[in-house]
Amino acid sequence: MIEIYTDEYFMKEAFKEAQKAAEKDEVPVGAIVVSNKKIISRAHNQVEQFGDITAHAEIIAVTAATNFLGSKTLDECTLYVTLEPCCMCAGAIAHARLQRVVYAADDDKGGFMRFGKKMLHPKTKLEFGIMHEECSQILTEFFKAKRAAL
Repeated sequence: MIEIYTDEYFMKEAFKEAQKAAEKDEVPVGAIVVSNKKIISRAHNQVEQFGDITAHAEIIAVTAATNFLGSKTLDECTLYVTLEPCCMCAGAIAHARLQRVVYAADDDKGGFMRFGKKMLHPKTKLEFGIMHEECSQILTEFFKAKRAAL
C-alpha cells in the first residue's frame, strides 16, 4: 500500500497556505497542524491584515489546533511550516509541546535555530528541508518584488 499522507504531502498543504499569504501581500509563510494524519488547522501569515505582529502562521495554526482539540498541548501533533519559525513562534511551539516540527526553508536572519533546538520542548522532534527550494523561492520572489516597488 502506498502512503499518501507523507511529510511532502503535508508540506504541500502548508505551501498552499503560503501562496494565500502572498496573494494577500503578506510574507508568504504557511503552516498546518496534523493529528493522526488529519489536518486539524491551517494558517498563513496575517500580520498586515490584522495589524498584529504576532499573527504569524505558526501562532495562528497552533491556536486553532488547540481550540480544535480542546487542549492546551499538542503532544501528539506535527506542525508543518514553510519557513523556519522565529523565536516568538518557537516559544509558542515549545509551550504547546508539539511532538514534531517540520519546516522547509531556513531563516538565517530570524530563525530560532540561531539559538538551537533547545528553544523547543525537549521531546519535540525536528526535521527540515522538505520542499526547501519551492518555499525559499516564493519568499525570495516576494521580497524581490517588495524591493522593486520601493
